[in-house]
Amino acid sequence: MASSTVRPDNHDQDDVAERLLRSAAKLSYDPAVEVDWDTPLDKDFHGQSPEWNSLYGTAYWNEMTEEQQKELTRQESASVASTGIWFEMILQQLVLRDIYRTDHTDPRFQWALTEIADECRHSIMFARGSQKLGAPAYRPRRAIMELGRVMKTVGFGEAAYAGILVAEEVLDVMQRDWMRDERVVPFVRTINNIHVVEESRHMKFARDETRRNLAGASRARRHFQALIVAIAAYYIITSLVNPEVYVRAGLDPERARREAAANEHYKARLRASCSGLMEFLGDVGMLTRPAVRFYRRAHLI
Repeated sequence: MASSTVRPDNHDQDDVAERLLRSAAKLSYDPAVEVDWDTPLDKDFHGQSPEWNSLYGTAYWNEMTEEQQKELTRQESASVASTGIWFEMILQQLVLRDIYRTDHTDPRFQWALTEIADECRHSIMFARGSQKLGAPAYRPRRAIMELGRVMKTVGFGEAAYAGILVAEEVLDVMQRDWMRDERVVPFVRTINNIHVVEESRHMKFARDETRRNLAGASRARRHFQALIVAIAAYYIITSLVNPEVYVRAGLDPERARREAAANEHYKARLRASCSGLMEFLGDVGMLTRPAVRFYRRAHLI
């Protein structure tokens, strides 16, 4: 797709960072005190909106007991959170490397550190939330974990910020649904609300930084970075639901994986959640043909 990238003005970039710093000063949360960690888990609630579950709409879902459905939504909620922790750790390293030589008085430098501080709190919040949901520390497969090491080593500039968008835009849409859903356990709704509010600032900065980094970029660089981000997107999305969640909900994991892989309802949810992201990536020239192949495989297009 053709790019309509416009070279951003540095002063405009500073203005964005300054506005985000003011916003963070006015509206930020401390999950340690905002989230109700003390009330015991009420198993009458779901852990996510059922419609976002990987098995929702399948024959297997309809055969499950209500208790199994609720347990599966709690385990999948924790799995999504664990995947978020994994990728946020990668992104923090990418951003730190990106600003390593930046002037410390630059608002962009100060905002980047503010964002990293947010991500640290979010990761702790997700970890405690998963623990309260009665879930283990779900992790991607070892090979995927090692690919994450590669990305944080070879990724730079726009890969960091477009990667933030890929990771956060899907979570943003699903968590907006969860935080409004009274079927979802209250402490998870609070976690989702905190994440949505604070990540909205991160996504604004990520879009601006992606444009800034791509301004004047060579075709080779643009194609390389587009592929890195698309591969990351594929592994993020396919790692959201760890197969172990089915075991912990008392299901046949092989059947559950087959039905989840064929679940058109879940795939349609993913595509709808990424429509704005795909439009943006196309606008900045990062929807190259090789990249699109990975987005299609991840059901994001």
